[in-house]
Amino acid sequence: MDKRYFLQMSAVLLGASFFSQYINGSSESMATSNTEFAVTKTEEEWKSILTPEQFRVLRKHGTEPSHSSPLDKVYEPGTYVCAGCGQALFTSDTKYNSRTGWPSFFKPIEGAIATTVDRSFFMTRTEVHCSNCGGHLGHVFNDGPQPTGERYCMNGVSLQFIAA
Repeated sequence: MDKRYFLQMSAVLLGASFFSQYINGSSESMATSNTEFAVTKTEEEWKSILTPEQFRVLRKHGTEPSHSSPLDKVYEPGTYVCAGCGQALFTSDTKYNSRTGWPSFFKPIEGAIATTVDRSFFMTRTEVHCSNCGGHLGHVFNDGPQPTGERYCMNGVSLQFIAA
């Protein structure tokens, strides 16, 4: 093995280890054990109560396609709850049209959500989870309206709407 080959392979291995945190879709600080949440179920139990798309988003941190959720255009009075456990997450008076194609809110119900750092896809974002079951809801960004300046960009499939 010559010196050039050794240096090239070292650079490849170093680069792969550095970028793996951005490629693998992991979230820091997210509990890997269901025992840290009030609602706990096995993967099979989740699969039995959720649709395949809800399971992919809520339990596997997926994202639904933009403009695919009918909840994006719902503005009547009511409450948005977690599709996994039914915990109330957002009220309709905090919902607004962010023009992103996902239901967006500027403020969650106090204590309803938890956040983690998401370093997937070569970026750093704040991931939003249901504090009751740990289900992945979406992400929060700092480009929302006042009074909070935050945009909770949620996957509609992870929510259910209960009209007032």
